[in-house]
Amino acid sequence: MSDNYNQLYEDLEEKLRMIDLEEDNLLKKSEQSFQMVLIAINQLREGLTKNPLDSQASEILFFKEIKPKFVSKLIYHLSVFNIETNKPNGGIKVRRKYYQNELDKLKRYFDDNLEFYRYYRTHSNYLDHKYFVRGKQDIRLTLDSFFFETDPNFSTSHDFKVSNILANDLLNVYLEDELNKLSLTDLNNGKSQVEPKVKITWTDSKVALIELMYALHARGVFNHGRADLKEISKCMEDTFGVDLGQYHRTFLEIRIRKTGRTKFLDSLHESLIRRMDEADEK
Repeated sequence: MSDNYNQLYEDLEEKLRMIDLEEDNLLKKSEQSFQMVLIAINQLREGLTKNPLDSQASEILFFKEIKPKFVSKLIYHLSVFNIETNKPNGGIKVRRKYYQNELDKLKRYFDDNLEFYRYYRTHSNYLDHKYFVRGKQDIRLTLDSFFFETDPNFSTSHDFKVSNILANDLLNVYLEDELNKLSLTDLNNGKSQVEPKVKITWTDSKVALIELMYALHARGVFNHGRADLKEISKCMEDTFGVDLGQYHRTFLEIRIRKTGRTKFLDSLHESLIRRMDEADEK
């Protein structure tokens, strides 16, 4: 069962990556991604109907780990769409205040659900039989009011809270990235950029460049290790003519790869060894 759902999720991730690469308009990207996730969740629901959960352990696994991965993507893309459509017109200070207020909302949700956050983040399981088993709702366990409007066959009392936690991780990265962009814009306002005589452009994937950027930052090769990521990313964007976008979010996706977490760096190593071997043979 888990293998089928994992494959469904990997397929969804691949489709979302394609949308991210092919669509530059943020609102269209969010809308298309939302629709894609919605289709996957409907497939998830159909799969559950055709293959009912046969034990409490499998039910806990489904509602604690499997379903929230999908729903968190839905919450994230809907939230980004709403954040951007409600963004006020104005200068950098106005937009900075707006994004900071959105970050404060995430903090308030964390504070309001601190007990469950601790339970989930510490990988506790002593209340899983209440939180992630259908029909076990207990009003003393801090239920969200909308829970009573959900499908009882496809929801437990707390699976949506897990989805929100995962979505908020992504939203936090997104909002901090937008604030970093505003800071860089403010920093570079009025500064002239000297164009190099020869323009070098990055022709590999953005993911590859972000993997390289994080490796160089981790190694501390710039400014004796004092350069931060936003400075390095700005330099790489200007130098290679590429928009790295939400690089924090991309790094999060790199970290959760099941295999080949350093795929690009491994390929660099192999290419360099091959070049050396070829030079030795001449």
